Amino acid sequence: MKAVIQRVLNASVSIDNTIIGSIDRGYLVLLGVGAEDTKEKADYIVKKLLNLRLFADENDKTNLSVRDVNGSLLIVSQFTLYADCRKGNRPSFTDAGSPELAEELYEYFIETCKKEIAAVAHGSFGAHMKVALVNDGPFTILLEA
Repeated sequence: MKAVIQRVLNASVSIDNTIIGSIDRGYLVLLGVGAEDTKEKADYIVKKLLNLRLFADENDKTNLSVRDVNGSLLIVSQFTLYADCRKGNRPSFTDAGSPELAEELYEYFIETCKKEIAAVAHGSFGAHMKVALVNDGPFTILLEA
């Protein structure tokens, strides 16, 4: 499982010019599910995500987590995180999880986050979406399990 975490001032996801999810201060999480991924790997990423200290404290040190600042999450499925571009010019996605596995773990990931964070928005699995964000920093982290 791979997750790209971007600290944002705000972010939204839309389908056909209709916003389906939006947040203010928090993390935009682009989530990719691999063929070998499990709920245990999702749990690891959630735990790491919620405990990362990416927000500044009163001394301007990154000592605060998304929980500490009552931040929000916007979670968007992105199988293209498993693109393999080593051969040729067209990416291969053979390492990505099947659509069934990916959707199951994506939904599990969202529900697990909702148990810990009050404001969790998300995209629509498998849909063509537009993601807008104001990256704060910029601050972008890659997590893998």
